[in-house]
Amino acid sequence: MTSTTLPAGDLTGPAPASAATSPDFTPRYWLFSLPAVLIIAGVIVFPWLFTLYMSVQDWKIGGGQEFVGLRNFAELIGDARFLESMWHTLYFTVLAVVLPIVFGTAAALVFHREFPLRGLLRTIFVMPMMATPVAVALVWTMMFHPQLGVLNYLLSLVGIAPQAWVYSPGTVIPTLVLVEVWHWTPLVMLIVLGGLAGLPREPYESALIDGANDWHMFRHITLPLVWPFIMVAIVIRTIDALKAFDTIFVITQGGPGTASETLNIFLYLQAFQFYKIGYASAVVMIFFAIIIALSLLLLYARQKSKWNA
Repeated sequence: MTSTTLPAGDLTGPAPASAATSPDFTPRYWLFSLPAVLIIAGVIVFPWLFTLYMSVQDWKIGGGQEFVGLRNFAELIGDARFLESMWHTLYFTVLAVVLPIVFGTAAALVFHREFPLRGLLRTIFVMPMMATPVAVALVWTMMFHPQLGVLNYLLSLVGIAPQAWVYSPGTVIPTLVLVEVWHWTPLVMLIVLGGLAGLPREPYESALIDGANDWHMFRHITLPLVWPFIMVAIVIRTIDALKAFDTIFVITQGGPGTASETLNIFLYLQAFQFYKIGYASAVVMIFFAIIIALSLLLLYARQKSKWNA
């Protein structure tokens, strides 16, 4: 039996070509993401670029267009109705975020405890957020009627004078916030309830041994641990409140007068009632800048609220 001796340099044989380095097998993974990129560009990027283009034009439906540069933005700064709509938006947003957060957190603390019929009552509590905003607005519009509404009838039973509700400039925004609180407090409750369900028991047992009462445990244990979930609810509610349109438009259409005209209502009227497309596009760009700035602030706050390892 004879043995074959290979040269030292041939012991390993020829090295196989690497698929990662071979020009014939260079990956083209970016081709798989190309359809998504094209869809995003067509649905999101192009409309915003076109809106930016329209914002520097004097463009009305049915007429020609003329390049005016930043004149639309300059007119907006001096437009008292626009400034008033910004104040209404801020007023509405603050109330529509703070009140559902407070009531939703309180409801989550209640439904986190064990008591009879808890599951049934929890189901009933979350039912409002399943309704569509337009349907909710129509029902509440009938309830707010000064003469035929059920709310003033209930107030009369306890000796309280009838209220103007959405028919008075002084009460219209708080009344619209009442609808938002009823509609979206269950969402906040579910978010916070999910956080409460995952809390450890050890800190509470230690606090009981040290003699802490319910308020101390909530203030120093529950609230810090559940705060990241509350921040998620704040972010969601802020986005919803800023873009609120359907409920306000169905109930008041920005009235009485302009007392409940938020930026979304002002934008809609400028574009589709006064047909000032260029002017409305400038409102969109300013609104977009406000949303970007607020989103960055909320994301920073959300990052700061994460648990420390």
